[in-house]
Amino acid sequence: MAVQITPLHDRVVVKRIEEKESVRGGIIIPDSAKEKPQEGEVISVGAGKREKGVRIPLDVVAGDRILFGKYSGTEIRLDEQDYLILREDEILAKLGGAAKAAGSRK
Repeated sequence: MAVQITPLHDRVVVKRIEEKESVRGGIIIPDSAKEKPQEGEVISVGAGKREKGVRIPLDVVAGDRILFGKYSGTEIRLDEQDYLILREDEILAKLGGAAKAAGSRK
């Protein structure tokens, strides 16, 4: 059974996009020594924050690929899957269509 998670206000739920392992020069880096990726896919978004009584919608939607800071957000684990909950202002960039296509070829 899949867990449905809906963030509140201006928060988003992100699933990190793991880079495929590549061996260079015969050296394999263990998972514990690898840096966590700073790219992810938006899974769910909140309704937006309120300013002066008006709700302002988020600039990202579910399915968008984004870049975020190394120490951004709060990590959670649901149904054996890791997610990140962060505020919209912690998102650094939204990747466009060309970046999505290039990333899916790996």
